[in-house]
Amino acid sequence: MFKSYSMELAGRTLTIETGKLGGLSNGSVLVKYGETSVLVNVTASKEPKEGVDFFPLSVDYEERLYSVGKIPGGFTKREGKPTDKAILTARAIDRPIRPLFPKDFRNDVVVSCLVLSVEQDCSPEVCAMIGTSAALSISDIPFGGPTAAVAVGYVDGKIIINPTEAERENTRLTLTVAGTKEKIAMIEAGAYEIPNDVVLEAIKQAHVEIKRVCDFIQSIKDEIGKPKFEYVSFAVNEEVYEVIANEFGERMKTDVQTPDKPERDDKIAKLTEDVKAWYTEKFGEEKAEEDATAIGDAVYKLEKKTVRKLILEEGKRVDGRGIYDIRPLSCEVGLIPRVHGSALFNRGRTQVMSIVTLGMKSEEQMLDGIDTEESKRYMHQYNFPGYSVGEAKSSRGPGRREIGHGALAEKALVPVLPSVEEFPYAIRVVSEILSSNGSTSQGSICASTLALMDAGVPIKKPVAGISTGLITDENDPSKYVVITDIQGIEDFFGDMDFKVGGTRDGITAIQVDIKVDGLSYEIIAEAFDRTEKARKYILDEIMAPQIAEPRAEISKYAPKIVNMKINPDKIKDVIGSGGKTINKIIEDTGVKIDIEDDGSVFIYSDDLDAARRAQAIVEEITREIEVGGIYTGKVSRIVTFGAFIDLGGGKEGLLHISKIAKERINKVEDVFKIGDEVTVKVYEIDDQGRVNLTRKDLYTEENSEENTEN
Repeated sequence: MFKSYSMELAGRTLTIETGKLGGLSNGSVLVKYGETSVLVNVTASKEPKEGVDFFPLSVDYEERLYSVGKIPGGFTKREGKPTDKAILTARAIDRPIRPLFPKDFRNDVVVSCLVLSVEQDCSPEVCAMIGTSAALSISDIPFGGPTAAVAVGYVDGKIIINPTEAERENTRLTLTVAGTKEKIAMIEAGAYEIPNDVVLEAIKQAHVEIKRVCDFIQSIKDEIGKPKFEYVSFAVNEEVYEVIANEFGERMKTDVQTPDKPERDDKIAKLTEDVKAWYTEKFGEEKAEEDATAIGDAVYKLEKKTVRKLILEEGKRVDGRGIYDIRPLSCEVGLIPRVHGSALFNRGRTQVMSIVTLGMKSEEQMLDGIDTEESKRYMHQYNFPGYSVGEAKSSRGPGRREIGHGALAEKALVPVLPSVEEFPYAIRVVSEILSSNGSTSQGSICASTLALMDAGVPIKKPVAGISTGLITDENDPSKYVVITDIQGIEDFFGDMDFKVGGTRDGITAIQVDIKVDGLSYEIIAEAFDRTEKARKYILDEIMAPQIAEPRAEISKYAPKIVNMKINPDKIKDVIGSGGKTINKIIEDTGVKIDIEDDGSVFIYSDDLDAARRAQAIVEEITREIEVGGIYTGKVSRIVTFGAFIDLGGGKEGLLHISKIAKERINKVEDVFKIGDEVTVKVYEIDDQGRVNLTRKDLYTEENSEENTEN
């Protein structure tokens, strides 16, 4: 049965419809916000997925170019692989809902968000997040929601919920917040050095609207929601766990407190083998084989509970650090020859190398999505090979993790980049993860800042990144510990990965992943405080001693740029018919040239002198011919009534035979031949733009000046 429900959200009507589209999925809704429409369907398998020890949730956010009236490019004229923006949106949809499914649930769940139409003032990403919560809430899939989400801007000192496109162009904060009625579940942000308190206030104001939307979805669920289906539980066998914990609990506590990760991993692997051997001896081979999965789950649970208990009750971390301590840090720059900039950043066993390449502005990345943005000048890419975690696996190209971490580092650094007018280069940074034990995304922010300064990119301020973690008491959520600079095992067994990038003066990027049902304002505020202190320490004590400011000059291997401005009406003259003129300049000088529609000209070359020569040619071509102006050109054609003078830049003027000299000239050939250089004066430009020249009047002026001097 078709149902439609509406509420007001940030001055616009939010409508959720169901019962008309997608009737065979477990739950289906059409979300309308302004003229933006997103169809969300959620489906679950009837049986649990075999051979997995995690909840198999998949989220697809599918952009369709028909939603903005575009036809896809390429031969097939259909959408290809998801854009980076679509992948990042899918991650944002996933993060707040995943913790709200039962921990022992192993059925496949697929969320499909189809963007049908887009009004740029109304975010399809927010619609998809709200629609996912609504579809799951009314479905028969076990889900502990509802959740909701809003976007937040910060314009002229004011916090704005779900900003319009015009407001987004002027915002200093681009924030997405998701949560339940009680807590914050997800934070994603890019910012221009915004203080902690402003971001926290923005989150609080976002939560006010989130609560309203959650109530709205709950009311729909109460009216038409299906009963949740029964599922096969994959909870750890408590009897097996208690037996193993009693026998190996103390050994696990000793083995897990090994500072070096490879050594600790070896000890845990040996303990696991010993547990299996002991269990077999105690209960028999048949029972051990029957309980093989339960034994593995029990050892995993024992390790997790041991790590968490050490932190929560004893304030001890497995590597011996205090709760607030940062792992040993080091960095260096300029370690790779011939590249335009490079840096290495070490944080414990995590090691990141970032490399900068500077290129022509035309080499910026072109975007083919549903947003109005068509290109981006700064490109940050992140590679996470198997060897970085000691795994023997070949690279299969960037996945969601790589795209997400690269986008986070990019978001952190964009606010400090120079404008294109100040630094007219396309900038590509590649972060290579050489070794990983947690916080690689934040390591890439630090390494990339150093590499940019090494490349001579005049960034406004250095940026550093750090993450905090969370351990909560399972029986009493009010008891918790926030830890600074989490390593892999603390990320794996912890409840939060709260990543913050920024300068000494404010936040530039945030990404928060959680495994609990949400975060209180107190936890968020403490995480902000911890990351700010750690960030300043990294900037001042670790990065600044290595390189405190950008190098004065770019690498000798980077292309040199000469930029100039011409009259936009003259662009066609520089390009020439079929590109003849500009190609001739490129061929003669060996440069590369970009021309913008506004008349901005960028000339790139490894040889600065060559770039200057090309500039001179362009200046000559675009030079304005004015009445009264004196120019030197060459005789290009001779006719009976005069000579045509090439003034440069494709411009030609007529020097009539009567204007060649004071005395009478019978034949032009008596005075000039083709190729002769001659100085002339423009005495007229007629209505058709034809340039008429004189030499006689120029001589008269010269003689008059000589007589005056004499």
